Amino acid sequence: MLPLRRLLVPAALLACVPALFAAPFAYVPNEGSGTISVIDTATDEVVAEIPGGSKPRGLAVSRDARWLYVSDQPKNRLQIVSLERRAPEGTVDLGESPEGVALSPDGRWVVAAVEEKHEIVVTDTRTNTRAFAIPVKGRNPEHAVFSPDGKQLFVSAENGDAVDIIDMATRKQVAQVAVGARPRGIGFLPDGSRAYVAAENANEVYVIDAATHAIVARIPAGLRANGVAVHPDGSRVYVSNGGAASVSVIDTKTNRVVATVGVGERPWNMALTPDGAKLYVANGRSGSVSVIDTARNEKLRDIAVGKLPWGVVVR
Repeated sequence: MLPLRRLLVPAALLACVPALFAAPFAYVPNEGSGTISVIDTATDEVVAEIPGGSKPRGLAVSRDARWLYVSDQPKNRLQIVSLERRAPEGTVDLGESPEGVALSPDGRWVVAAVEEKHEIVVTDTRTNTRAFAIPVKGRNPEHAVFSPDGKQLFVSAENGDAVDIIDMATRKQVAQVAVGARPRGIGFLPDGSRAYVAAENANEVYVIDAATHAIVARIPAGLRANGVAVHPDGSRVYVSNGGAASVSVIDTKTNRVVATVGVGERPWNMALTPDGAKLYVANGRSGSVSVIDTARNEKLRDIAVGKLPWGVVVR
C-alpha cells in the first residue's frame, strides 16, 4: 500500500471553500419592523437582522452578493446595504412611493417601480448612483421585471389593469397589454418566451407571449393572486394567493394548476433557491416565511421573521 501523503492546499483557496459550497441566503424585507431578515437556506434559520429603512419593500441583490438594494417606501429612496458588513451604506433618491425592485440579468442596472411618479427609476450598480428614469403610461407601477435577455422590462400597472413593456435599448415604452384588474407579480420563463402576470382582483394569471405581446392564456388562480415565481427549469410557475393563504402550482406545458399548497396568512412575494428545490413565501399577516418542497409540493416549515414581510430574494 502506498503511504498516504498530506495534501497541501493554499490558504487563499481554503478561504474560498466556505463561500463556494455555502447555501444561498434568503433576504426578507419586513415593512412593519423596518428590518431585513436573513435566512440561511441550508438550515432555514434566521441568522441576522439588518436595518432596512422605515418601510422596506422591494429587494434585489447584486451578482457578487456584496450589495442589497431595498426600496424604502415612505422615504422615497433606494437603501443600499453592504452585505459584507450587513449595514446600510448609502441611499438613492427615487420619487414618491417606490415598490418592486429588480436586477438586470447582466447585473448592470437595478430598477425600481415608483408608484406616484408613474415611472421606473434605474440605478447603476457600478457606481450605486441614479442613472435615469423611464415614464410609463400605466398608473401606479408596482413591479418591474427584466426579460431573461435583459432587452425588455415588463411593468405591472397596479391601477391601470395593464402591463407596460419597455425596450431597454431605447429606454422607452413600446407596448401596453391589457390584463385583469390589479396586476402585480410578473415572472418570465427561463427561455424568455412567455411572461406570467398575476392579476389580484381578477384571481387570474395572464400568460403573455414576450415576442408578440399577445395574451396566449388565462389561468384561474386562487383568491387575490399576486406574487409570481418561476422554477429554474421552466416547468412550473408558482402564484401566491393572498386571500386564500395558499400557493398555486401551474404546469407550464398545460397552463393548468396542478397543486395548491397551504401557507401562512396573506402570502405575498416569493423566491426559489437557485436549484429550484425550495420556494420561500413571505406571509404578511403571519409574520413568517413558508418553505415549500417543490418536488413534493408540500410545506416544510414556517420561519418566524419580522412584522409584515413583503417579499423574498435568494442569493
